[in-house]
Amino acid sequence: MSAVDWFAPAVTAEPAPEAQPRRGVRPSSTPSRSRRRRRAPQQGRLQVTGGVLWLAVFALLLAGVVAINVAVLRANMAVHRLDTERAELQAQNQALASQLSAASAAPRIEAAAQRLGLVEAPAADTSYLDLARR
Repeated sequence: MSAVDWFAPAVTAEPAPEAQPRRGVRPSSTPSRSRRRRRAPQQGRLQVTGGVLWLAVFALLLAGVVAINVAVLRANMAVHRLDTERAELQAQNQALASQLSAASAAPRIEAAAQRLGLVEAPAADTSYLDLARR
């Protein structure tokens, strides 16, 4: 049968009978148990080392996420503190502006009254008029 003959019926050989293992005699073609034992732990070590490596990578990633969350929390606390301080400063500015306008209004009114010839009445000459009907 040639390699090009694709449509020829396939000829298969019968399977060889399984050899019975002999007691006390090892065939030289099979590796010894010590070799098998040496190879298996090396593969196991690679798997364990790889698993430990992945655990370390995930631990580092989680630590990074926690560090970022802590940094964001600190930034939010700083923003809140600055917002509170800004609100307090705005309230102080409004109070000072009110005091300034009150303080500047009285002398301005007194100066305008003096230009018109008005004088301040003494407190002893002040009387009250009752407008209620009886």
